[in-house]
Amino acid sequence: MRVLRRARAGRRRRRAHIRGAVLVPLACLPGLAAVLALALCAQGVERAVTVRLDRPVPSTRPAAVDPAAAHRAPRPRIVLRAAWLDPVTRRDQPPPRYDDKVVAVFVHHTDSPNTYRCADTPRIIRDLYAGQTSGARDWDDIGYNFLVDRCGTVYEGRAGGVDRPVTGAHTKGFNHRTAGIAAIGTFTAGVPVPRAMTDAIAALAAWKLGLAGVDPRGRTRLVSTSGLSRYRAGTTATLPTLAAHRDAYMTSCPGAALTALLPEIRQEAARLQGRPATGTS
Repeated sequence: MRVLRRARAGRRRRRAHIRGAVLVPLACLPGLAAVLALALCAQGVERAVTVRLDRPVPSTRPAAVDPAAAHRAPRPRIVLRAAWLDPVTRRDQPPPRYDDKVVAVFVHHTDSPNTYRCADTPRIIRDLYAGQTSGARDWDDIGYNFLVDRCGTVYEGRAGGVDRPVTGAHTKGFNHRTAGIAAIGTFTAGVPVPRAMTDAIAALAAWKLGLAGVDPRGRTRLVSTSGLSRYRAGTTATLPTLAAHRDAYMTSCPGAALTALLPEIRQEAARLQGRPATGTS
């Protein structure tokens, strides 16, 4: 019996020695590796264990915010070209040209009669298109990106997509990175400008400029591409982001009456973009 007890005691001492030999190096292992090693020992290393250490760690940083998105106004209702351009009038034209974005809007008037029925607007735009794409001008398309009638209806003008930065042909020297909005009619001094029209221009400018985060009350730098504008070709001009045609070209367009309302239109456009009110612009 003594011999048996001695043998058992010897086996217990050897097991304790082995456990100590295992635990000492485990104490030197860093956190997760030590835990895994202990688990392997406990299971007698019966099977391989795959540990994923490449899982992405959730970021605590706030998501990036597009600064332009903060002041985007709702898109107004826009009547597309199909409403006024029929197959008889349509002419072959090259593909649309685009800029990177729109940073300014030029307001025009069409210098046409004011006493029209709004139901006749498609015909009026069709006549403007015919006049600009034939004869002495012979343009490839109507020059204005948009047209607005006296009832406040907005029409797509130049082809290429209303939500894209289509290069127009509305302001010589400054057609790049701009959009042209034409008020249908003649608005010289003393001529009343319909409120529906100015509200529509404000809504359209707020939306179009808002796509690039541009404040309608601000100013922007544009490079002239034509010496026939108010600025020599290559000159950098600082112009209102919601400008009159005559700010960039030697003309009275869009007429004294509509030009006088531009500060009010700028403020309304800024309000529609959700910007805080300021003094007159």
